[in-house]
Amino acid sequence: MPSTAKDGENLPSPTEDSDTAPLYPTSEPEPIPGLHGVPVRWYDADRTEPYTKIVPFQEKHDTSVEFFYKPVTLSALGFGLVVLAYVATTQDVLEEGQDKRRVGAYAAIASFLMFSMIQFRDGPFIRPHPALWRIVLGINLLYELALVFLLFQDLDSARAMMKYLDPDLGVPLPEKSYAEDCALTPQNIWNALDIFCLAHTLGWFGKAMILRDYWFCWILSIAFELAEYSLQHQLANFEECWWDHWILDVLLCNWLGTYLGMKVCQYFEVKPYEWRGIRQTRGLRSKARRVLSQFSPHDFTAFKWGPATDFTHFFSVVLLLSVFLAAELNPFYLKTLLWMEPDHPFVIARLAFVFLWALPAVRELFQYISDPRKAVRMGQHVWLLLATIATELLVIKKWSKDMFVPFPKSVKWGWAIGVTLLISYTVIQFGLPKARKYVRDQRQKTKPKPKAS
Repeated sequence: MPSTAKDGENLPSPTEDSDTAPLYPTSEPEPIPGLHGVPVRWYDADRTEPYTKIVPFQEKHDTSVEFFYKPVTLSALGFGLVVLAYVATTQDVLEEGQDKRRVGAYAAIASFLMFSMIQFRDGPFIRPHPALWRIVLGINLLYELALVFLLFQDLDSARAMMKYLDPDLGVPLPEKSYAEDCALTPQNIWNALDIFCLAHTLGWFGKAMILRDYWFCWILSIAFELAEYSLQHQLANFEECWWDHWILDVLLCNWLGTYLGMKVCQYFEVKPYEWRGIRQTRGLRSKARRVLSQFSPHDFTAFKWGPATDFTHFFSVVLLLSVFLAAELNPFYLKTLLWMEPDHPFVIARLAFVFLWALPAVRELFQYISDPRKAVRMGQHVWLLLATIATELLVIKKWSKDMFVPFPKSVKWGWAIGVTLLISYTVIQFGLPKARKYVRDQRQKTKPKPKAS
């Protein structure tokens, strides 16, 4: 008979913490729909097998830091109501004569974000805490609602409303061009190095962290410079010297930011993650290091977009490239129409939040196109970000009527040639092979079978 352990020897307790124990329970293999492969009928709709359940996007819950993952919905509700009651009823806080509407709007926004933090679904990220990314989603929704409201206003009314947020706004801005002296001299290059070069580098560092692909970043960088050429007749700050476009922007700032971002991605990709709870970590220094590591990724997925794999991947990459270009161009038009300086806090906040919104959105999109069996629907972050960028385009389209110079013929011909090349590549890469396969299949079906001897 095989030997067995004695009672109480070498048998771990079910509640005993173990460093080698998995953080999440292992999932059982998904059963075949129906019994013995039979499709599920309407009278089997109340079955309780896993394949009949709808699960949220984030199925795993990290409990490494146990205290921060306990449900506190009722406690948060009580705390929020106490704060609202104090602010709304205490005269020391709200004296007569102050702007009650502004404080009321802030209270409504804070209440909505608290609801978002507690009740929204989890996204793909669980570090430093899923509640943070629920708040990020809530801010995105507030911005989208604000854009929908502005969509039904005229441009003059929108400019007047912006003065409520910042009294310094509402003043026309002087047009500034960067192509006054395009001689390639060290002095001109030195004069072109300003704070916006650092902003370029930081921006492309963020894009590399979002896209996690060298070629994608290079294509997007070149496409944005071509878009600047196409739109410089409408926006004066797009008019730059050739060396400013291709040397300072593409080869220096964009490349440096992309390189640093991809190096960080590679570091996270190869870094071993050993997540232990506070109780499993011994020593005050180790516990403090574990708490600080809560702000690093729990895991890191390297994106392999594979645009030449099939039409779905190719279309997704083209769509993502188009959305990124629109997200990059929209703030230039919005700040021009609403008379805001490039370094205005509203412009900077919009760029920072788009970065935060795009991090989980691109992750959801990648999983949606790469693993459609697991991600059966598009994630909430990518859905809302697509709606936000599209609404910005509608607002710009409405307010831009009779505001900008029409596109010259050279720009129209350039875009027409680009679209034609893109469609031709799609047909050659995906359409023709499909057509050949269809013709072969039809010939096989119509081919007469040899008669048996």
